[in-house]
Amino acid sequence: MIFIITEVGVIGGGSWGTALATLLADNGHRVDMWIRDKQQLEYMKEYRENKKYLPGITFPEHLVVTNDIEKTIYNKKLLLFSIPTQGIREVLNECKGYIERGQVIVNAAKGIENNTLLRISQIMDEALPDNPYSILSGPSHAEEVGKKMPTTVVVASADKGIARYVQDIFMSPYFRVYTNTDVVGVELGGALKNVIALGAGISDGLGYGDNTKAALMTRGMIEMGRLGERMGANRHTFAGLAGMGDLIVTCTSMHSRNRRAGILIGEGRTLEEAIESVGMVVEGIKTTSSTYELALMHNITMPITQEIYQVLYEGKDVRNSVVNLMLRDKKHEMEDKTY
Repeated sequence: MIFIITEVGVIGGGSWGTALATLLADNGHRVDMWIRDKQQLEYMKEYRENKKYLPGITFPEHLVVTNDIEKTIYNKKLLLFSIPTQGIREVLNECKGYIERGQVIVNAAKGIENNTLLRISQIMDEALPDNPYSILSGPSHAEEVGKKMPTTVVVASADKGIARYVQDIFMSPYFRVYTNTDVVGVELGGALKNVIALGAGISDGLGYGDNTKAALMTRGMIEMGRLGERMGANRHTFAGLAGMGDLIVTCTSMHSRNRRAGILIGEGRTLEEAIESVGMVVEGIKTTSSTYELALMHNITMPITQEIYQVLYEGKDVRNSVVNLMLRDKKHEMEDKTY
């Protein structure tokens, strides 16, 4: 049940931004969605569809697409950012002069900025310190949300009232939203699972089976929890939708860009060839670098992440990485406090 009808600005018209803009308009909200590419915009205006990123999903009546970022932001109660992590700072610099104090920010991206190693909430706090922040995350492929398949996610904010406000706006008969106050955990869960999904895809590309993938996912979850706990997250968050839930769907589905890229790398393609073949931003590739650096910074043991980093950035043979993981020093399974 929807309790609030409001004006929403969506910044970014990729597959996820489009799916969420469509959902919000279906809920009765008046939505403006900003598209940078003018050629893509003209097609979307004419055919009422994002054929490039979310084909087959017709825009609802209340969804307006525009190239005018000021119009997208002006007089909106809520601003949804669906911009790849490494591009968020550039877009913020472009639009923050139009954003008014108190407009609620919802972030839908999942990643960690390279170089600074900042989470998106930290980037937003630098640019927009007077705007309440929340993050929407969980197991949610754009293709399935666009088709109105039942989906469950979580919205996290340090302010419980803001989390409930966003929950009310997004809730629908096919999109269930839980609330959480652990912003750090929800952000890290969404970011780090992409690294493990690359590994799961590499495993598939090498021709390994379900046993291997189950091991990668389970031990990958241990790594996520280790780093998250050290960075101030609630470890229980990683057992929820933004952690285990998102990890499962990203490691197992062909909708997952990260898994698809991993499959191609496992089959012997170069990193550049894999990115070109997927044709969309693969967040896990950049996040692998950030996560590897965070593990070093916090003195955290993350062997799966380390091997994926070496495959992506140091040219290591993937089969050697598997051997290294299998022949690591023997451990007790629950030997978890020895970071």
